[in-house]
Amino acid sequence: MSLEHRLAVLEARAAITDLVARYALGADRRNDPAIMGPLFAADASWSCDGFATLGGREAIAAGLAAIAADTVLWSIHFMVAPVITLADDARGGTCQWYLWELCTMRADGGQAGGGAQDQWLGGWYDGTVTLTEEGWRFQTVVLDIRAQGEIAPPLFFKKAGGR
Repeated sequence: MSLEHRLAVLEARAAITDLVARYALGADRRNDPAIMGPLFAADASWSCDGFATLGGREAIAAGLAAIAADTVLWSIHFMVAPVITLADDARGGTCQWYLWELCTMRADGGQAGGGAQDQWLGGWYDGTVTLTEEGWRFQTVVLDIRAQGEIAPPLFFKKAGGR
């Protein structure tokens, strides 16, 4: 393996790790479409059982923002231990990482006027990534929530605000 290829692999892994971190940032900003949209390839897909299956960058950005507006009212995502496997040409690959999330969810499944409940979620993301003209982007993201429960007593928020 040439020095140039080894450097390309290191740069790709760093960029993909940053992509995962920016996903968490956008998610914790109520799935801000200005942050979330650019993380995905134009023809990407995102899915999570019980939430949505979305196709295309714009639909993903809008759909995730709708989930934040209707169902997940507040969140903090801990993205843990990304495992990145690159293709031989270092222009695509897979990325899996664990999720530990604290959140406030509408208790009635997203119906307006319903109460809210603090919850924790645990699971993992399975994704594919691709190097586009814009840089590294998610091609597919599948969130697999494996555990979920109510937080009791409820969370105490030290700082109010839009974050």
